[in-house]
Amino acid sequence: MAHAIVIHEQGGPEVMRFEEIAVGAAGPGEVRLRQTVVGLNYIDVYQRSGGYKLDLPASIGMEAAGVVEAVGEGVETVKVGDRVGYVMGTPGAYAEERIYPAERLIPLPDDISDEQAAGSMLKGLTVSYLVRRTFPVQAGQTVLLHAAAGGVGTIACQWLKKIGATVIGTVGSDEKAEIARAHGCDHPIVYTRDDFQARVMEITGGEGVPVVYDGVGAAVYEGSLGSLARFGTMVHFGAASGPAPAVEPKLLAGKALYFTRPGLAPHTATRELTLDIANALFDKIREGVKIEINQTYALKDAAEAHRALEARETTGSTILTV
Repeated sequence: MAHAIVIHEQGGPEVMRFEEIAVGAAGPGEVRLRQTVVGLNYIDVYQRSGGYKLDLPASIGMEAAGVVEAVGEGVETVKVGDRVGYVMGTPGAYAEERIYPAERLIPLPDDISDEQAAGSMLKGLTVSYLVRRTFPVQAGQTVLLHAAAGGVGTIACQWLKKIGATVIGTVGSDEKAEIARAHGCDHPIVYTRDDFQARVMEITGGEGVPVVYDGVGAAVYEGSLGSLARFGTMVHFGAASGPAPAVEPKLLAGKALYFTRPGLAPHTATRELTLDIANALFDKIREGVKIEINQTYALKDAAEAHRALEARETTGSTILTV
């Protein structure tokens, strides 16, 4: 029998139980996966705590890497023995084995490890669509990136530097400022101590930045809008500090700002869309973008990983080994 983290009620990390599960056989269009590494993301916390409602009992988690053990009828995109990764779809990644739609799988090249894949599927694909589609950054531009020492942030800093951008990044401590700087952040700002909007204006000579990438939310919302240049774009893609307030049109009007709330789900809605951003990520890894896996836990110890993530004690990516 396989095991999985199962929740029977939503709440704190203590609701997660490591239990035996019945996986079943792959149906038409599905595969049975033997998972090797599972990625940890803040969306997992929302699923566990009740931020997102689930039909209980349920497993949680949105990304993993593993090997195809069996294929159902009509599956042609992968075969038994293939190494694959995935992201999004139905929650349930916190498992030793699971059934998953074949069309959502991402074939893993030989030079991309399971650990790299599980540590970067959600975070790396998020960066891929943010800097290539939501606001295509050009060489010479200056951008503001919140949570620059986090999993998305460390990948984004490196990717943006390879484009040729100047990166201003906010972090929560001096230690995290050094982490961000080591990954390509030109101007790390400890936003819990310093006025990041004032610093952005100082760095840009009073012009502001053409884009803000915000995965933090409430704590940085007003300062982010104030940091934008005329016709700038506010990209609000997450809310680690709580939801941002409703957008007041008049706050955008003064500088003709744009506001967008993108997400990974639309960018992985089809196999073609998914492979486009995934292959771009793999290319950047080959060019030297490092997937920093700074915390590793056993799957059965997922509650400890959640406690560390919620306490903001983690940097880079965290993985759960199966």
